[in-house]
Amino acid sequence: MRTLTATAAALILAAGAVPAAAAARPGPPGTDGVWRMDGYGTVLAIGGGVLREYQTTSVSCLEGDTSRQTGPGTYAAPDGSLLTVRTAHDRDHALLAADSSVGHRTLRRLNALPAACTRPVPTDPRTAFDVFWQTFEENYPFFARKHIDWHAVRDRYRPLVHEDTTKDQLFGILSRMVSPLYDAHVTVTDGDRHFGQVRPGTQAPSPELDATVRKFIAARDLKDALGREDFGAGRITYADLPGGLGYLRISGFGGYAGEDAPYTAERAELDRALNTVLTPSRTERLKGLVIDLRVNGGGSDSLGIRIAERLTGTPYTAYAKRARNDPADPGRHTRPEPVPVVPADAPRYTGPVAVLTGGSTVSAGETFTQALMDRPGPTVRIGQPTQGVFSDVLERTLPDGLRFGLPNEEYLTRTGRTFDGTGIPPQLTEPVFTEEEFAENRDSAFDRAVNLLGGRG
Repeated sequence: MRTLTATAAALILAAGAVPAAAAARPGPPGTDGVWRMDGYGTVLAIGGGVLREYQTTSVSCLEGDTSRQTGPGTYAAPDGSLLTVRTAHDRDHALLAADSSVGHRTLRRLNALPAACTRPVPTDPRTAFDVFWQTFEENYPFFARKHIDWHAVRDRYRPLVHEDTTKDQLFGILSRMVSPLYDAHVTVTDGDRHFGQVRPGTQAPSPELDATVRKFIAARDLKDALGREDFGAGRITYADLPGGLGYLRISGFGGYAGEDAPYTAERAELDRALNTVLTPSRTERLKGLVIDLRVNGGGSDSLGIRIAERLTGTPYTAYAKRARNDPADPGRHTRPEPVPVVPADAPRYTGPVAVLTGGSTVSAGETFTQALMDRPGPTVRIGQPTQGVFSDVLERTLPDGLRFGLPNEEYLTRTGRTFDGTGIPPQLTEPVFTEEEFAENRDSAFDRAVNLLGGRG
């Protein structure tokens, strides 16, 4: 899970949801009660068999997801992930984890639900504008890095919003406000209409691009390959290349087990693919492995970590994760939490790896790339910089029903570096799926990887 997705008010108020008055009462020793999340602009009310999310800013509180209890301290989220809440060192501190994500979110107990969460929220266009602007003001970490004066943006666009502004007009205004960010994790949605954009000079991953690239790779790069197999609804492909090399293409970290499948099903399908590919005999004979992430739409970070665990015999840290947690200071964050890679109790390949990346390597495709940067075995990145978006996405709903998303986290290397905005650079630069490459039937990044791993480059 990379988001805590907003749902309609009808779901939140469905039978079994904990009443606000009951949620405000201090819970027994354990996890029932009201909790404020450190960072993330979120309050949780737990009790009566549900976990209810409230999306908060200094000017608003709106109801978000409702997750149903499945066991002691566990809740099924609407997106199919499993949330776990457990107390920490005392009854006033707790940790929340999602099985589809990495790391934890720190919770601090409140005596009562904030008063703003018990009052109706006006649905007029100006209130919606203010909630949108304030959410970015308190959570978005990258205004300074992207040279955006967010207060000037408010001063420019707020006068355009009045009581007669239509939802269609507001959608356009909000989209124009965030357009200069060129952040693929910033979105605005109204029904079937969706605003989102990628870094200039890059192409968003799409089914059409993926189909074009799959056909090209099959005809050119894999024409002499043996034993090609597809897994996970076609999102994972493996083939043995001449010269004792392997080729593993991953176009996403999810969507393996069908639409709306729970994370456990996604993980099981990934394990089936890895167990089929990384057999004891193959891991012993492989001289090198090409991992192709050049068109990867992202998904679950934890699935990427699961693959990394099959590529090492030594524990190491993939990266550290932190979130912006001071509404008034974008330079303050939660304590960075290291994300470990522990060798899997299964056949593992620990030899040389070449990772192919490009501008269409997005989100979890990038965190997986980052997870391999400090891999103990020989690893080289070839191609073009990744897209430059790493954070889980805060998905929010405005009082009028418009939805939007934004990042609030950073993923740090062991030296404290982040790659938001610029993307992870390759160590060896090659063109990736350009018009010239297609026209001349070239795949320079793939050829560089094969030559390097085969000792000819």
